[in-house]
Amino acid sequence: MQYVDAHGAHIPQIGLGTMTLKEDVCVQAVKAALETSYTHLDTAAFYGNEVEVGAGLRASGTSRDKVFICTKVRENNLLPENFNKSLDQSLKNLQLPFVDLLLIHWNNKDIPFSTSIAALCAAKKDGRAKHVGVANFTTKMLDEAWAVTTEPLVCNQIEMHPFINQDKVVAASKKHGMAVVAYCPIARGKVPGADALERIGAAHGKSAAQVSLRYLVQMGVCAIPRTATPAHLKANIDIFDFKLSDAEMTELKALNATNMRVVNPPHAPVWDTP
Repeated sequence: MQYVDAHGAHIPQIGLGTMTLKEDVCVQAVKAALETSYTHLDTAAFYGNEVEVGAGLRASGTSRDKVFICTKVRENNLLPENFNKSLDQSLKNLQLPFVDLLLIHWNNKDIPFSTSIAALCAAKKDGRAKHVGVANFTTKMLDEAWAVTTEPLVCNQIEMHPFINQDKVVAASKKHGMAVVAYCPIARGKVPGADALERIGAAHGKSAAQVSLRYLVQMGVCAIPRTATPAHLKANIDIFDFKLSDAEMTELKALNATNMRVVNPPHAPVWDTP
């Protein structure tokens, strides 16, 4: 496993995304991932599966200090009292005293950063989160958040795959010394079957999905693909034994022009344009 270091956080480059994984499917996926050498689990209050993620962790027998666990507080809970209730419930669900990384899941345009970021930083100060960060923040939002934060924001979790251009927000994140964590790194199933990715994968004896993950890893990005299939769990982490050439990276980068965003809810911000 390779890692990205940001402001003291040591983030494994491949993790298990758990959105939509429910009940025993989630428990078994987490258990199988940890038994397949994963050390990074991503969940959120909104996913409704923190109880199962915690159960999977315990079922695996993996030592807590070997696993990097992230959860998130949703945009409707960013006022301090609600923020604390949400986080306390998440920790209760996970049966953990702290998480390694706590994120603001989506911003709430009606709550100033001086309020929401302060609530986030308080969770680090009181030990309920080792590190804090954000998700779905634009370049402007990052600058505004950094202007008021009292703790380093270690990552910006964003949609990222070969079919979207995120150059501006990646550059802004790196300017602030933040890691970038890619969700939907296989574009919710759009990667398998894509000609360029299939062809490049065949040249390396890898799948199109593995090529997409390798592309992100070589860009210095972390990725959290979601799956409950044991074969896919293994394949998603088995990407450190090959390297894409400069020409292959350039060809995949050209696919960014598609600019296909697969996550764009009503509460999303005004995204950066390429």
